[in-house]
Amino acid sequence: MSPVILTVVIASLAYATPPDMAFSRLLPAAPALAAAMWPVLPTILLGTVCLFLMIGLSIVFPGLGTWWTAAGIIAVTVAAAYGSHVRLQRERTLFQVRLVADAAQQVVLSPMPRRLGSVEIESLYLAAAAEARIGGDFYEVVDTRYGVRLLIGDVRGKGLPAVGAAAAIVNSFREAAYSEADMVEVARRLDASSTRYNAAYPPEGPMERFATGLLVQIPHGGRRMEILNCGHPPPLLLNRRGLRALEPTAPSPLLNLADLIGDHYTVDTYDFTPDDLLLLYTDGIAEARTHNGQFFPLAAWMRQQTAATPHELLTALHQDLLRHSKGRLDDDIAALAVRLRTPTQ
Repeated sequence: MSPVILTVVIASLAYATPPDMAFSRLLPAAPALAAAMWPVLPTILLGTVCLFLMIGLSIVFPGLGTWWTAAGIIAVTVAAAYGSHVRLQRERTLFQVRLVADAAQQVVLSPMPRRLGSVEIESLYLAAAAEARIGGDFYEVVDTRYGVRLLIGDVRGKGLPAVGAAAAIVNSFREAAYSEADMVEVARRLDASSTRYNAAYPPEGPMERFATGLLVQIPHGGRRMEILNCGHPPPLLLNRRGLRALEPTAPSPLLNLADLIGDHYTVDTYDFTPDDLLLLYTDGIAEARTHNGQFFPLAAWMRQQTAATPHELLTALHQDLLRHSKGRLDDDIAALAVRLRTPTQ
């Protein structure tokens, strides 16, 4: 309710009812409410209006205990003005923090090209906490002499430490993707960057900070693609033959864990023909739940899709994820949809 409406309602009841009902004693509630909604000066002005209303009521209805109520209005107005001042300071601080968070997120999630040669790309990012707008999911796409290279991954954890780790991996990919011909060498450089970052900024808890990652290379002209999976959810390939989860033939180490379990990486090759749709995603999608804990059926959902373009696919995914979870996500979500266009398109 608006503080002005509340003031009018209380004053009207005080004038229209017998004095023994003492609705006038509720007048301090108006400046108290204003403190949560208005700046300092309007809050003080409303408190002053309430004080004059109380004085007017005392003239119409003597014996209302005017001085006690007036003292209450003055005390509440002073407290409300201070509360309004503190609230505005915190709102300004939060606004600056959000600007920094947005800038940090832009380091990780740079603007995505919609098309690179014959490869059509669409991206989706949803933060679990809208007020935070920052997390450890990351993706990147670059066009190199070796073909279009894509990266998607997820750092364990949330907040600025996770974003810092994600930024280290993404920045390393932006350099390595252009200079390294071998996808295995790209993965090793990502692991090295992740290890250096975690050595410089160790995690607060006893658990190691690691990241899953998925590298995809689509040579110019397409028809085939190479995938290197470092512990990430397998991408889904949808085409006329149906849906296929592209599981790795052998596991590759998660980023920042190669020193512990060895740096043996596996690159798998798959057919990728025109009009095939490839979905890369983080585990937040498969783990999106209903209120009773039912997970989002991603594979079954993909089999039902008739979307012809990456944009249509991710638009439908966005809508259905929010509908499934009632708008309450447990984890950040990132996804890339990729299609190889036919030569005539």
